[in-house]
Amino acid sequence: MSEIINKVAQSGIVTLDLEDLIPERQESIIDIVDQLFQGLILREKDFRAWIKVHNWSAYKNRNVAVYCSSDAVIPTWAYMLIASALRPHTNHVFFSPPEGLPALIAERALASIRQEDYRDKRVVIKGCGHRAISNHAYMLLTNKLVETAKTVMYGEPCSTVPVYKQPK
Repeated sequence: MSEIINKVAQSGIVTLDLEDLIPERQESIIDIVDQLFQGLILREKDFRAWIKVHNWSAYKNRNVAVYCSSDAVIPTWAYMLIASALRPHTNHVFFSPPEGLPALIAERALASIRQEDYRDKRVVIKGCGHRAISNHAYMLLTNKLVETAKTVMYGEPCSTVPVYKQPK
């Protein structure tokens, strides 16, 4: 009987799994609409009182999106006060509506990827994981890799879809 050879292991393919690159954290949303006087304006004294009594520890180790769902004009300092109140509990605070949070989380996580680490490499971006990863994350990673990688593929090393091949 002949020895079984793992050709995938010998191929030199580098596999990147976005589930490993983007840490999983629970997400929380802070909509400051409830802090507006008559749903229209933010009163500093009332807002500062809310900042003092709100349970900020409930956001520990979470990705937090802060926004206002009304069309009211919110002063920048209001968001800054929330960020400073959250800082002892989490450093993952974003100014975003809920639907924009996954993209911002992906951007932060993928910013640390060094393109040079993949120069002239054959890279597979793993698909089909255990949790949902935004298409935005796949596009960000692809944009980074096509500048240096020899090839970029999607899927599993044993069954990939070609995405990019470096011109000769």
